[in-house]
Amino acid sequence: MLDSLKRWFASPAEAHVWTEQADWAQANHWALRYVRETNGFVIDGRKGPVAWRLEWGPSQRPYIEGNELRLRAELTVPRELQVLVLSRPLMESMERDVFDQYVEGVQTRIDSDTPPEMRWLVMFPKMSGSELMGLRERFGALSSFKPWLQQWLASPLRRELSNAPVVAKQPMVLMVARRRLSLRTALAQPDVASLKAWLSVFESALCEAQRVAVDFSNSASPSTQPSLFSASTMPVESART
Repeated sequence: MLDSLKRWFASPAEAHVWTEQADWAQANHWALRYVRETNGFVIDGRKGPVAWRLEWGPSQRPYIEGNELRLRAELTVPRELQVLVLSRPLMESMERDVFDQYVEGVQTRIDSDTPPEMRWLVMFPKMSGSELMGLRERFGALSSFKPWLQQWLASPLRRELSNAPVVAKQPMVLMVARRRLSLRTALAQPDVASLKAWLSVFESALCEAQRVAVDFSNSASPSTQPSLFSASTMPVESART
């Protein structure tokens, strides 16, 4: 554990000094820490009473090459709620991979190395193009409880996503899992303008998630949702999403 912490965090003297980013963080009364060896950094901030964390460094997902931006915060939502909004090229690429690996390959089990984003594509119902409206050209969306997702995307979050700086085939994922909201996207260089733009999307998602009021009492358990795989073959979701 100690070695892991030493590997991640270091003083500015041991890492690239992100002056512009540090000034931005300081101006907002946030804490910036440098990440050892990767030349990355972490910023801890708040949106009202809710704390969030921003990280920039090497990708932790196979579908993002190079460096990525990660944002996360805790939510007060039902623990079983699972939601995924992702850039449409990424969704289409993942769907092809699922078909190639687990249908044509006659494989009946998705192993624990498969990102939850890919597993959910075959577990949960998707929003249709008509339901996504103006977002349908750029994004796909699905959830273990669709009414929650529909209300979430009917909020000002829709406008933020419409203005999100997603370019070409840039992968982007916004998800809710285990009462945690997270956003990750490819970002080669963490210029402050890009950080501000993505933080705006994330904070809108965070605020609107806290405002959604949907009755879960009659909702189906995720294990009863349509799937290409039987419940007995599905792995338990890993704690790290």
